[in-house]
Amino acid sequence: MAALDELTRPAGDDDHVGGVPARLVASPASTEEAAALVAAAQGLSVVVRGGGTKIHWGPPPRSLDLIIDTRRLSGVVEHAAGDLITVVGAGTPLGDLALGDQQLAIDFHPGATVGGVVATGASGPRRLHYGTARDLLIGITVVRPDGVVARSGGKVVKNVAGYDLGKLYTGSYGTLGLITECVFRLHPRPAASAYVRSTAPAQAVSAILAAQVAPTAIEIDTATGELAVLLEGTASGVRERAALIEKLLAGEVSETAPGWWGRDPWAPDEIGLKLSVPLSKVPALVDSGSALRGSAGTGVLYAAARDITEVERLRALCVRSGGHAVVLTAPAEVRDILDMWGPVPGLAVMRRIKEQFDPGYRFAPGRFVGGI
Repeated sequence: MAALDELTRPAGDDDHVGGVPARLVASPASTEEAAALVAAAQGLSVVVRGGGTKIHWGPPPRSLDLIIDTRRLSGVVEHAAGDLITVVGAGTPLGDLALGDQQLAIDFHPGATVGGVVATGASGPRRLHYGTARDLLIGITVVRPDGVVARSGGKVVKNVAGYDLGKLYTGSYGTLGLITECVFRLHPRPAASAYVRSTAPAQAVSAILAAQVAPTAIEIDTATGELAVLLEGTASGVRERAALIEKLLAGEVSETAPGWWGRDPWAPDEIGLKLSVPLSKVPALVDSGSALRGSAGTGVLYAAARDITEVERLRALCVRSGGHAVVLTAPAEVRDILDMWGPVPGLAVMRRIKEQFDPGYRFAPGRFVGGI
C-alpha cells in the first residue's frame, strides 16, 4: 500500500468520469511507478485519464476509486529517424511531438494524448491514406491489472514476434490495463498540400478514387453540402493532381482546410455517433437527413443526433448496410437510458479476453461493450 500513499492524492471536484466522482488520483512518472501503483491498487476500481478530451466518451463506470492520470508519462523516449519510428510516452500530447521532417500521421483533438487516442481507437480525415492508430502502432508497453508489465512488438515495422497486444489494446477504452509507452511507424512530412473543395455529391467519391490521384483524405459535411479532398506530396505533383480533381468535381483549390474539417459535428447538448458503412452505402447515409461529417473515402462518418429516435434510425440504417453505429457521447439524461454500443459481433470473445486480463473487472468497469 506504500505506493498508494506515495503516488495518490485526494480527488478534486473535476476528478470524475461521466459524473461518477473518484476518491483518489495518481500521476505515475514511469512504467515502474505505474506498475507499483497498479499492484498496490488491487481491489480498487480504476479509470485511466490522459488529456481528458475523450473521457466523456462511452458509458460512465459502475464505480470509480482511482483515476490514473498519464500526463507525467510523457515525452519522446526515442526517435530513430533512419528507421522512421518513434517511442513515445502514453501521456504525451500529440500536438507536442516535434519530429523534424517526419510526422506521426494521426489526426487528433487539441490536447489529446498518445495513449488516449490509442485507447479510444480515434482517427480523423487522414485515415484514408495513412491508416488509423491501430495501423501505425508497432509496439506497446502496458501495465496489466495485476501490476505486471507486458511488452509487445518492437522497433522495426516487420516485427511479428509474440502476441500483438497493441491491436488488442487499441480501442479497448482502458478496460484491459494501463498503456505507458507506444512505438509508432512514422511518415515523411509532405512538402506540399492542397484542398479541393466542391459541392459535388457523395457519389463523386468513386470517381475520385478511380482517378488514381492518391488522395490523403476525402471528407464530406452535410451541413455545408461540401465535399473536400486533401492531396499531399511534392509541389508539382500536388498541383497536377489538384487541377485534375478541380476539373472532375467542378470545385476550387484552396491552401487551407474548410472550417469544419476534422471537427465533431455535434454540440455539447447533442448525441454524437460514429457510423461505419461500406463505401457503396455512403451516399444513402449522407442522404439520411442527419447532420453528418467525416470520411466519405473510408465509410467512417460522425453524426449529431437530436434524440434516441434518431439514434435508432441511424443505427438501423447502418446495420442494414452491413455496418454499425456507436454512440460516443450523449447528455447524462440520455446516456443513462441509451444502449451506446448497440449490437457488436464477437461479444463472447471480448468477455473472455476481459476475464483473462482483468478477472476482477476493476479497470473501467462497465465502460465497454456489453457492460465489460
